[in-house]
Amino acid sequence: MDKHVVILGAGTGGTLAANRLRRVLGADVRISVVDQDDDHVYQPGLLFLPFGLTTANELVRSRPRQLRGAIDYRRTAVEHVDIDQHRVFLADGTVLPYDVLVVATGARLRPDETDGLTGPAWGRSVHTFYDLPGAAALETELADFDHGRLVVNVVDLPIKCPVAPLEFCFLADWYFRERGVRDDVELVYVTPLDAAFTKPVAARALSGLLAEKGVELVTEFNTGEVTPNSLISYDGREVEFDLAVVVPAHGGAAWVGRSPGLGDPLDFVPTDPHTLVSTASQDVFVIGDAAAVPTSKAGSVTHFEGEVLVRNVVRRLNGEAPDASFDGHTNCFIESGFGKALLIDFNYDTEPVPGHFPGPVGLPLLKESRLNHLGKLMFAWLYWHVLLPGREIPGIPTAMPTTGKRLPEETR
Repeated sequence: MDKHVVILGAGTGGTLAANRLRRVLGADVRISVVDQDDDHVYQPGLLFLPFGLTTANELVRSRPRQLRGAIDYRRTAVEHVDIDQHRVFLADGTVLPYDVLVVATGARLRPDETDGLTGPAWGRSVHTFYDLPGAAALETELADFDHGRLVVNVVDLPIKCPVAPLEFCFLADWYFRERGVRDDVELVYVTPLDAAFTKPVAARALSGLLAEKGVELVTEFNTGEVTPNSLISYDGREVEFDLAVVVPAHGGAAWVGRSPGLGDPLDFVPTDPHTLVSTASQDVFVIGDAAAVPTSKAGSVTHFEGEVLVRNVVRRLNGEAPDASFDGHTNCFIESGFGKALLIDFNYDTEPVPGHFPGPVGLPLLKESRLNHLGKLMFAWLYWHVLLPGREIPGIPTAMPTTGKRLPEETR
């Protein structure tokens, strides 16, 4: 075992990459996985926690127990990486030499980047559902909220799962209607984008759904300050609230910024969008939210990246050129309340469009349906039992399928 693959991060990307590599490489290559804690959180479930649709215990499992075979797991933080010397320096003083490094340390919340966000209102009139403590606290807060102005605010992009704040609005509409207080609650969605979403066809559909559910849409709002009862944009506009649900600015792992030549100003790792090779070193690969590539930071992207990344790690170990076949495939269920959801499927070159997935007979795209809602619920089981173990989801191709879609010229 003279070759060593080191994987930083035991979340979605790191875990599935380690398990896939162990299956492909057998015992011929040593694999080490590093993470700073043992709690693997099923992040899509954080959306449901504030509405009492799941519990914190259901969302958390042991990180090392998700790793298969003889994979070396180390619980410690990363201090920095020396990409010239091929060494990882860990917080416990260990130095790990590597032949190939996989960066899978995801994205971290940076509420400290926004003036006032972590002030006295944090955890009182200002909450987030983007981490487990925040989602659990918000469940308690929502249970007592029966009137007033609830504002959902995306501070800046990029963020993990860009559709989740919209889903929160849709579920809040359902939640308050179920409680019989919707007429007493004003819902507002505040975004820095010029529309509800980044892609035109999807933006029109999602804006229409916001309007249908009575959610006010405020666009091009760049939050510069948060007070106990208002958001203030850099251009001086103000949005008042009784309760704010804020998605803070995101950044990459802090250790990336301490590793010369590796990261960008936000501590994400610039990466070839098709090979998943870091632009800083041909021996460094990036998967999941840590990668600075032009697609969503979503779990489905990480899953679709896995096949290409593992293939290219093996090719690198064998001295072969990388395969440039990752197309940016993204697939997201958008929960819309009342037991329904939409589905979007797109890649680098094709925006979300109507039709069906994964073929002419399949789940409806950009259309509310009960089937899509059931698909979203089923994904939790697939996550733990198929995706993390590094298996393929039957019938779901890595590359974005085009059959069944009404492509842009057909949607005009």
